[in-house]
Amino acid sequence: MNLHEYQAKQILASHGVSVPWGEVAGNGDEAVAGAEKLGGGLWVVKAQVHAGGRGKAGGIKVCKSHDEVRSAADGMIGQILVTHQTGPEGKPIHKVYVEEGFDIVRELYLALLVDRDSSRIAVIASTEGGMDIEEVAASAPEKIITLTIDPASGLQPFHGRRLADALKLEDDQVKQCGKLLASIYRTFIASDASMLEINPLVVSGSDDLVVLDCKFNIDDNAMFRHKELAEMRDESQEDPSEREAHEVGLNYVKLDGNIGCMVNGAGLAMATMDICKLAGGEPANFLDVGGGATKEQVAAAFRIIVSDPNVQAILVNIFGGIMLCDVIAQGIVAAAKELDLKVPVVVRLEGTNVKKGKEILAQSRLALTPADDLSDAAAKAVTAIGGDA
Repeated sequence: MNLHEYQAKQILASHGVSVPWGEVAGNGDEAVAGAEKLGGGLWVVKAQVHAGGRGKAGGIKVCKSHDEVRSAADGMIGQILVTHQTGPEGKPIHKVYVEEGFDIVRELYLALLVDRDSSRIAVIASTEGGMDIEEVAASAPEKIITLTIDPASGLQPFHGRRLADALKLEDDQVKQCGKLLASIYRTFIASDASMLEINPLVVSGSDDLVVLDCKFNIDDNAMFRHKELAEMRDESQEDPSEREAHEVGLNYVKLDGNIGCMVNGAGLAMATMDICKLAGGEPANFLDVGGGATKEQVAAAFRIIVSDPNVQAILVNIFGGIMLCDVIAQGIVAAAKELDLKVPVVVRLEGTNVKKGKEILAQSRLALTPADDLSDAAAKAVTAIGGDA
C-alpha cells in the first residue's frame, strides 16, 4: 500500500525524523490558511498523488504570496496529474500539501528497500539527489551506492558512518546522518515497509539534514497488523480493477499486454506470463486466484480481466492441489454466461478433480478451447489473437 507524502512525513516525524512543517489542504482557502499558520514568506504547494515525477509534471509550485498559494492549490485540486510514473491515465489530485520553504544547499538521495537478492534491507544512496535521479542511475551508476543490513545483527553505527562518507557529509552532519539512518530504519521495520524513498534529502542552510520529499510503501501482506496505516489508504489513487480484486481476495496487477491470465498461485502465474511471452504474446495482467478460490471469486476474476479493453484472449491455467478443478470450471462457465464473453478463452486444467472439471466445460457448450499443457495453452492463446506461436 502506498502512502501520500504528508502521511509518510507524519510517520517519519513520529520516529524523530526532521521534516519541514506542512499543512494538508483540500481547496485554495484551506491552502492559504495553512500558509498563514506556517508563517514566513515562501511556501511550496505539492500535489498529493501516489507517483513520483511531480516536479517535472507541474505538481509542485513554489509560491511567494498567499495569492500564489491559492492559485497553485486551485489549479491542482480536481485535476489529473500525468507523470512518467502514472502512465497516460494519470492520477487524480484531491489534496495538496502546503509546506514551508527551505534554504537548500545540497540535494541527496536516500532509500531503504527489501533486497530480494540478498534477503536483506538495502540502503541506496547518492550525492546526486533531486528530480534527475533516474537519469543519474542510468548514465552514471557509479554515483549510486548500496549498503545491506544483516537482519541477524541489525543496523550498526558503522552503517551510518559509511553512509555519511558516501554522501560526503562533514562534521556534525556525520552524527546527524547516523541518527537519521537509525530513525528511518526503525520506521521501516516498525511499519513493515517494502520501500521508503527520500528524494531529496537536503542539507539546509543551517547545516541540518531534512527530509524534503519521500515515498513510502507498506507490505500489503502485513496490513492486518497495522490498522492505523490501513486507514490511510487512498483508494482513489489505485487502479479500479486492482481495487476490486483486493476487495474479493484476489491478487491482480494490470499490465500492458493483450492476453488476460487467470492462474492459481503466484509462481505459476509468473511462469504463465513468461510462457506467454516466449510464445510471442504479451500478458495483460498478473492474476492469482489463490489456492482456495470459490466459484464467485473465479467469476469476479473474469469480470476484472474483461474490464481491460486491451484483452483480446484469456488464458486460464489451473493446477489443482488445494484448488479443485471442478470449482474453477463452474466459475468459468458462470462467468462466460454472465458476461457473454466475446474473446476466446483457452483453458488448461490439471490436478484434483480435473476429469470432472473438463466434463463441466465440455457440457457447457461454450466456445472454450482446451489445452493439454502450458506450452500448448500459450500457443493457442497467441494464435487466437492472430499471432504466430
